[in-house]
Amino acid sequence: MAFEILVSPAARLPMADVDTDRILPAKRMKGLTRDGLGAFLFERMRYDDAGRERPEFVLNRPAFRDASVLVAGANFGCGSSREHAVWALRDHGIRCIIAPSFGSIFTNNCRENGILLIALPDAVLGALNARLDDTPTAPLSIDLRSQTILMDGGAPIRFSIDPSVRRHLMDGRDSVERTLALEGAIADYETRQAVERI
Repeated sequence: MAFEILVSPAARLPMADVDTDRILPAKRMKGLTRDGLGAFLFERMRYDDAGRERPEFVLNRPAFRDASVLVAGANFGCGSSREHAVWALRDHGIRCIIAPSFGSIFTNNCRENGILLIALPDAVLGALNARLDDTPTAPLSIDLRSQTILMDGGAPIRFSIDPSVRRHLMDGRDSVERTLALEGAIADYETRQAVERI
């Protein structure tokens, strides 16, 4: 799904070094499909030992249950390279994560699965969190075209993003889909190469 403008309240998880095992426990990686993994997102934090929701966890609160934006701490998505963690985020409905920094492999997996990662300097993120402290359920409007975050008519927060990642997210196709769209050109190239070898 192409990413242009996203409007959603921001669920906040102010923890540094949230690794992919915390995002999705290894025991939930048995399947080969992406469907249903959102139910196990942040499982150990979200549910107690009996499987009951912990009411204090942000994604269990009514105002943030369907939030598409997550505001997190530094080095979010560190640890192992499991793409299932990103699948769980996407299946739950998370389309954008704002944090000071992200795990490198996690960053690539998010790009391929249509999740926008916004890395903000600590001071800028602190100012955003201060605004969220005042109005925690106010929606953020994240515009990838203009690379801005808007909230309650305040001054826009600009963010940087690699131009190729921006194009990739706005295009809405993963690498395989983009390659398949070039099937005709690839076939023509193969035909020309075969003729030149004769």
